[in-house]
Amino acid sequence: MWKLADIEVKSRLILGTAQYSSPEILCQSIVSAGAEVVTASLRRQHPSTQGGQSFWDIVKRCQVRILPNTAHCRSAKEAILTAHLARELFQTNWIKLEVIGDEASLAPDPFELVEAARTLCREGFEVFPYTTEDVVTAERLLHAGCRILMPWASPIGTGQGLIRPESLSQLRSRFPQATLIVDAGIGRPSHAAQAMEMGFDAVLLNSAVALASNSAQMALAFAQSIESGRRAFEAGLMPKRSCAMASTPIDGHPFATGMSS
Repeated sequence: MWKLADIEVKSRLILGTAQYSSPEILCQSIVSAGAEVVTASLRRQHPSTQGGQSFWDIVKRCQVRILPNTAHCRSAKEAILTAHLARELFQTNWIKLEVIGDEASLAPDPFELVEAARTLCREGFEVFPYTTEDVVTAERLLHAGCRILMPWASPIGTGQGLIRPESLSQLRSRFPQATLIVDAGIGRPSHAAQAMEMGFDAVLLNSAVALASNSAQMALAFAQSIESGRRAFEAGLMPKRSCAMASTPIDGHPFATGMSS
């Protein structure tokens, strides 16, 4: 068990819910992954008007917690408004804060993001900000009141994996008390394992599972790789060496040499 905000959960895999070929495939993937938290866009799911009813049926059946997001927002003002609507409709103070600043890379706008985070934290939200691996932005988000950071591995939907692993590793070492969740750009289970081996607390992904030919099987593969990576981190990874070192000792070996028959 580990704590996400103040909630104890078992799984370190958070699943996005977009792009699945059917609600049933989404449900199978959630169950296969053992996921306990899923993201949802306010613009796709609107319970007050019965929009996305199949999604709500899945939430009830799988007993997962919803992390609504402010996807597609382009300013702090828009993100704050969306967060308030999400809190009312989804009945949660959790919000995945996205404020996009660049259309080509879908990179977050650090200035608008920090402004929105500061306001939402002050208003009682548990803010999960989607950010880059930039240390300065991370520090300002933490000072704004965030306890959780969600740095990308690479741009959303690219599947490129950890394109700046050294920067992500630095982020982890600089903020040991913060909950860090790698979000976006994870394309393979090995990418997720790499992030977990660095000491990240969890991984959020969507496309790599939703677009797989067998989504449920891929969800299971990611869940297992995340668990494996976490276990490896906790066990203590072997440090890299600049030169070879024999794994079998030369001195004291049990076989005599130079003996004639």
